[in-house]
Amino acid sequence: MTQSTADAHILVSMTYASRANPDVSAKDFNEILKQAQENNTANGITGMLIFNKNYFLQTIEGPRAQINRLLYSLLADQRHRDLQVIDTHEITSRKWAKWSMNYASPTQDNAAIYLKYSTTVDFNPYLLNAGSSSDLMRELSSQKG
Repeated sequence: MTQSTADAHILVSMTYASRANPDVSAKDFNEILKQAQENNTANGITGMLIFNKNYFLQTIEGPRAQINRLLYSLLADQRHRDLQVIDTHEITSRKWAKWSMNYASPTQDNAAIYLKYSTTVDFNPYLLNAGSSSDLMRELSSQKG
């Protein structure tokens, strides 16, 4: 039994924030989202991603070894920088089991939700604690239906 199959039953959730590099276009972001959905499906990872033109806020969940591998990949990805882990913990069930990668972006319809969790007028995930980032994602996801 390999290490990754031995601990596959140990699920973890990790939430991080990062800054999008200025040259990341809408096309680049769509590629990121598509790639994440494909890779996550193949690796048993589920999650939620929030993106505005400046920041990524993402929660990923899955087998501990896979999440660790993904973290190293994320750290090396040149499309974003300043990755900060906001929270990581073991879980017994997934919050995002329905999605290889759910996605939300700021719109006029959800602006009040972003404002509710922001300490500034502009959304900045670096200013959120673990509970606030989780609540924000949950509320945005439930608004999407």
